[in-house]
Amino acid sequence: MENTELTLRYGCNPHQKPARVYSKQGALPFQVLSGAPGYINLLDALNSWQLVRELRSSLNLPAATSFKHVSPAGAAVGVPLDDHLKQAYAVENLELSPLATAYARARGADRQASYGDFAALSDIVDVSTAKFISREVSDGVIAPGFEPEALEILRKKRKGSYIVLQIDPNYEPEEMETREVFGITFEQKRNNVIPTFEMLKDVPTHNKNLSEAAQRDMVLSLITLKYTQSNSICFAYDGQAIGIGAGGQSRIMCTRVAAAKAENWYLRLHPAALSLPFKAGVKRQEKVNAVDTYLRDDLTAIEEKEWEQLFDVVPPRLTAQEKEEWLSGLKGVTLGSDGYIPFRDSIDCAARYGVSYVVQPGASMRDEDVIQACDAYDIAMAMAGIRLFHH
Repeated sequence: MENTELTLRYGCNPHQKPARVYSKQGALPFQVLSGAPGYINLLDALNSWQLVRELRSSLNLPAATSFKHVSPAGAAVGVPLDDHLKQAYAVENLELSPLATAYARARGADRQASYGDFAALSDIVDVSTAKFISREVSDGVIAPGFEPEALEILRKKRKGSYIVLQIDPNYEPEEMETREVFGITFEQKRNNVIPTFEMLKDVPTHNKNLSEAAQRDMVLSLITLKYTQSNSICFAYDGQAIGIGAGGQSRIMCTRVAAAKAENWYLRLHPAALSLPFKAGVKRQEKVNAVDTYLRDDLTAIEEKEWEQLFDVVPPRLTAQEKEEWLSGLKGVTLGSDGYIPFRDSIDCAARYGVSYVVQPGASMRDEDVIQACDAYDIAMAMAGIRLFHH
């Protein structure tokens, strides 16, 4: 008998009962292999699966994303990690498969936001990936399949309550989709446009040099933005998102949020941040939070005292000049925008954070102003010609 319906404990909030998901035509395209998914879990799972499936299709690399509240905290493909990234992501002692590497990158982009995430993986989950997931604070995972040993590892996580979903990789929904808001039904054609390298041919800036790595990161940023609550900006570098500004009302505010996250990501690679002398027994997530605290300049007295208790010898803080000197080494970053960039302020901001490439839809009344701003910073910009709003 086809499984066409799944009863949920509640909806977005505990008081929203009853709740369920169901398919109007045929069986549900996923199986629950472990745990009991909730309403928000499934929103994260189904959006994140589409993201990694499209990354896999466009870039031909294993892909992963770390989702929180219907937007990605990080997204990446399986590009090898260098020793500094391994240390920053706390995986230096692990043997990672390409798929596990993709998830390490996706989760490592914003390790605080990824706490309690829902993971999506483009390929069949191997033991390496399952072992990595098993040690992290995560609510669930969705993938097209699981090796038997990998599934057993995940089924033991959280005393059997960890959510494991297997999606049918061949499932395609109907072309038209509907949703209901306040008793009113909306209908539209599903957004089935998949960003590819073909979208990067219109380069109106003086600098037209798009390296292979830049093109990969452009496509990665566009696909990430397609499943990020709009307005949104994505900073991408080295095969992963390093800063995502989601759900902002203004483009420049999204840019500033993404830039701040990218700045934090790069500062975490500073030798001083990598070598903090923690006391024995400090837990991994406590270290994650402590690194973020170490890099902040606005600590309260209580926060300062709590931070100092983590070390035998309190390390000196980075000065503003030391931070600025380190950040000057960040180059070759890609900025992706889900909608057109209406003013040059986003470019002026991005240029301070190592952005060398921009990809956006174009078609703003002020395109020429934005192009001139890119030319002033020798930034290469591609006009993808497609808006990718997501709500």
